[in-house]
Amino acid sequence: MKKDKLLVSVSVAALVIGFSLLAWMYKDKKQNEMEKVLNEKETFLIKNHSPSLGPQNAKVTIVEFMDPECESCRAFYPFVKDIMKENEGKIRLVIRYALFHGNSKFAATILEATRFQNKYFETLEYFFEQQPNWGSHHNPRPELLWDYLPKIGIDMMKLNKDIENPVIAKNIAADIVDGQLLGIRQTPTFFINGQPLKEFGYQQLKDAINRELQK
Repeated sequence: MKKDKLLVSVSVAALVIGFSLLAWMYKDKKQNEMEKVLNEKETFLIKNHSPSLGPQNAKVTIVEFMDPECESCRAFYPFVKDIMKENEGKIRLVIRYALFHGNSKFAATILEATRFQNKYFETLEYFFEQQPNWGSHHNPRPELLWDYLPKIGIDMMKLNKDIENPVIAKNIAADIVDGQLLGIRQTPTFFINGQPLKEFGYQQLKDAINRELQK
């Protein structure tokens, strides 16, 4: 009996170790695949249509694949803005879309339409602020997004015209394709000066940015 228990324990331990090893190998493989894609196309991460904050010649460029309905994106946004404020003129933030939620494409389409009025980031911040109301997982109310726009100073007549511009759908689709090629499966996903953030977290992001600033 003791021998059987010992064999079971050894088998379970072997399975745990084997699973951990496979998980590490899978993560390492995906990391290598992502870096290979980036190396093959230098301008893969930043497109001409990408919204951005900060100078183009900034020492550090953060590319964030985000979803306006994503709770973690909402949480990280002010954190990134604070880092940019602490290092004014040294950091550029570039936004790309990875849309995984039910109403995120609708929200992204509105956001893109506000760019014709130079109101993109004001709208994004307000959408994040109100996200618990319009983007609740239990009771989403995406129609509220329309109500927020006049409060931000959006010309609704112009927006209703601009939102039909085919370039909006084209740009969003391009982001989705790029995200799929990179193997992005969660948001936010960050790249710092072209390199993916290997460990997700506030401190990990700040440390990666600071390392680039100190070079």
